[in-house]
Amino acid sequence: MSQRLESLVVRHTFRLPAPDGPAGNGAAAARQFDTALMSAGFKLSAGSLERLSGLSARTVHDTAVRTLATVRELAGDHVRHNAYFIDFPAGVPDTVDFWVRCLGEALADDDTREHTLARLDAGPVDLLALPRYGRYQHTYAELLAAHDELVAAAGDRLTVLHSGGALEDELTALYLALAGSTTPLGEEALRDLGELAGHCVHGPQPPAIPVRENRAVVNRARLDAGADLLLDTVTDVLRLACALSDGDVTLAQPTRFRPFSRPVRRALIAGLDAVVAAAPAKLGDVGAHREMFKRLGERLHPHEYPGRPHAAAVFAVARGERQARSFDSRVEEALGAGDVAAAVRLLSAAPGRLFRALDRLLRACATEEQRGTVVAAAEAAAGQVSGRLLLSVREHLQNRRTDGSGGRRVFVNRTGRGRVVADVRPPLPPAGHGRLIAALDAEVRRRLPDPGHLLVDPAVLDVALPLSGNATSAGLGVLPRGSLSPVDGELLRFFVYWKQRERRTDLDLSALLLDASYETVSWLSYTSLTEIGGEHSGDVTDAPDGASEFINLRLDAVRAAFVVPQVDVYWGEGFEEVEESFFGFMLRDGEQAGRPFEPRTVRMKSELRGPGRVALPLAFLRGEDGRWRAKWLHLHLAGRPAANRVEENRVSVAALLRGVVERDYLTVRHLTDLMRHRAATVTLWDGVELPAGPVTYIGLERPEGLHPDSRVVTPGNLRDLIPV
Repeated sequence: MSQRLESLVVRHTFRLPAPDGPAGNGAAAARQFDTALMSAGFKLSAGSLERLSGLSARTVHDTAVRTLATVRELAGDHVRHNAYFIDFPAGVPDTVDFWVRCLGEALADDDTREHTLARLDAGPVDLLALPRYGRYQHTYAELLAAHDELVAAAGDRLTVLHSGGALEDELTALYLALAGSTTPLGEEALRDLGELAGHCVHGPQPPAIPVRENRAVVNRARLDAGADLLLDTVTDVLRLACALSDGDVTLAQPTRFRPFSRPVRRALIAGLDAVVAAAPAKLGDVGAHREMFKRLGERLHPHEYPGRPHAAAVFAVARGERQARSFDSRVEEALGAGDVAAAVRLLSAAPGRLFRALDRLLRACATEEQRGTVVAAAEAAAGQVSGRLLLSVREHLQNRRTDGSGGRRVFVNRTGRGRVVADVRPPLPPAGHGRLIAALDAEVRRRLPDPGHLLVDPAVLDVALPLSGNATSAGLGVLPRGSLSPVDGELLRFFVYWKQRERRTDLDLSALLLDASYETVSWLSYTSLTEIGGEHSGDVTDAPDGASEFINLRLDAVRAAFVVPQVDVYWGEGFEEVEESFFGFMLRDGEQAGRPFEPRTVRMKSELRGPGRVALPLAFLRGEDGRWRAKWLHLHLAGRPAANRVEENRVSVAALLRGVVERDYLTVRHLTDLMRHRAATVTLWDGVELPAGPVTYIGLERPEGLHPDSRVVTPGNLRDLIPV
């Protein structure tokens, strides 16, 4: 358990908890540990190296074994990455020549000749029926022997592992940060929070848990430990029941509730009873999840608790035996009658709902007086709305057109499924639009803490604010959807790895090349192995022991404005069914050799998860200055049940890409501009000299040498920038 918890700290914070072991002379072992880390693209900080050097060699060795396993998995180096063409990226044949060669070998083989001739007589031959196609023709050891060692380059990634405190202190700090997050967590972080909550249930707790999903997993740990539950709505109890059943606490997907023990049933019934007794109007929330409450009632047996009449009322409403008018229905009635003022009065009692309805309210206004009422209500309620919602509405408004020129709307659900539609809404009035934006900026500015000396890495300014944990994926070097980051290197190499669980699975790595008008230029895939500036490593169609595919691109030779890598499920298990699957990219200098996969050149690696059959992790954009930047997508297309190919989904991909590229995301730059009004000093860091005193540092990585009292914000805790 302690090894697993230590791994959580390293993954989330890049901090190495202080090892528990006797003092000794571990300097030699620490240097060996550092060298091994560098081969995977990581490095010990000076402080970590010094501390480990003062411990016994055995302690250092044990720490190294645990940590290396964690960081290698982060970079995707925990598996063997074989390539179909052993000399890749050299020696990749022309696609048709390769297929003809596979057919010729099948005809020359006594065991397959008759079957192949029969297939030829019947029509086209299925490539998968040819013995050479889609199956590795060499071992991983033979692949390694065919490639020279990687030549070290100054641009290789070295992620520093900083010196942390005692393991329990690090776990508590991580738990408080995740549980108290002002934005929803991603799927993996939510699982980690559940594990940490169980470990930290008797320790310090955050002053508030504003995100309902986080509260559900914390409540599960509190229930197991016999602690008081944190409940203030009937939906909190429903989410807790989902957590206890290992279901979806976001309530986006139905949960099959498990049979609950009597003590758990008593606790859930008591929670429902207390919530409704304190605020009977909260029965109106039952209708939003009526079917789930009915299924929950079948498990809780409320008739066994006659002393809990308020809990029984919840299930009576769910069954339709009792009426409980919802808050939303009263708002709809007012809007349906054209009474905007009445709708605003109702919504003013629920500031969050007021802000979520602002666009609709403004469009419903028939007079300037009504619009003034809506804007004034928003200004008055701004102080009672969460910082995340303020910023979400701010981003919405800056993408909302006021000139009637139309545009596109991008919709992305909780699972990353995206679609783009034409924006046919009437424009918002410019005066009200500008007044709302000014009010939102003023309120956010008021809530931001005094940063003192604000030190900012310019590379982080175009990173999108993580207003939702679903806008990113777990992994290394991953940024939120809509972020832009520079791409510095001559060779860009994508990779995908997957390992099937139960049935034959074929994932295909492809890259779509588009011009400035989002029209197709060409693509690289198993049907187009070579293209100007690029090579595909070959199609692998079965992965019982794991398989990898690669695409290599020389950026100066690419004749396109956009490069969009994608992973298609051609056959078999989906991204949520396979045992493991991940995507990433590497950057290399032109003369660097090495294996197809080299962990120290990995700039990004993310897990592939989602219900769609086509994954779009990110895209690469060529700027007017000729330089390339990455645009982070984290999107899925539904795709077809089988035989998904880049050629057939290129129109949908281009439409989604255009929607994301042309959307104006709220970035770190916005918050740092607001902070300037409160900061004593603002410095754009040149990457060389650090201030002597404490600072608030915002950047892509924590630099060595910062004052120990500095506040540090990097992508791992970027959510901390979002004010409460």
